[in-house]
Amino acid sequence: MYHEKKLGCLHAHYSNIEYIEKALSLYDIECLHFVDPALMYRVTSDQNLDNVDAQNKVNEQLEWISTSNVDAILITCTTYIAILQEENVSVSVPIIKIDEPFFEHISNIKHPQTILFTNPATVNGTIERLNQYTNDHKKTLDVNVMTINDAFELIMQGLKSEYNHKIINFLATAVKDNSIISVAQLSMVDAAKEFEQMTSHTIINPLDTLISYIINRLDIEKKTISN
Repeated sequence: MYHEKKLGCLHAHYSNIEYIEKALSLYDIECLHFVDPALMYRVTSDQNLDNVDAQNKVNEQLEWISTSNVDAILITCTTYIAILQEENVSVSVPIIKIDEPFFEHISNIKHPQTILFTNPATVNGTIERLNQYTNDHKKTLDVNVMTINDAFELIMQGLKSEYNHKIINFLATAVKDNSIISVAQLSMVDAAKEFEQMTSHTIINPLDTLISYIINRLDIEKKTISN
């Protein structure tokens, strides 16, 4: 018998909740959100933070979420994903990483492409994971990586409109005819979609690829809407 699925979501910032809730609103799934921005602050500002301590913190969070009777755990923060040592986590439910469906999508693109970030602390870990993914799947990529400077602190301060405006302005200068551009972070999705509406230029984002993956992985049905 089919039962409503429950998804535990680990975020580094409250702003990510809205993206997931809105994207899954048409589907028969309940999202439980767990937010801890403290680790992100430590990773980006504390040079003395030990990698093992950071890994233990992420593992502790995942194990705590798993006790909430969830069918799967979603990690929306690419920095947390890069820190994660999954083999050391005692969790029985699937762990869904937001970047893996995104990697699958962009690794199938045969043309040169650009991946944009706003969080400098996320770049190295994400690109290392992307390279590992392409190696494991025997893919080759022609990728240019760019970071939008002085943007991420805006979203961490709750200045979302200013953050989106900065991304849109950058996209306006980066987009050229037939250029393939993606945004690597969930926090960048709204700005990317707004830019698409303004220009009709497609910007690949990790949310669209993620939702398709979650629906298929958890066999989620659409909500029944009664008249």
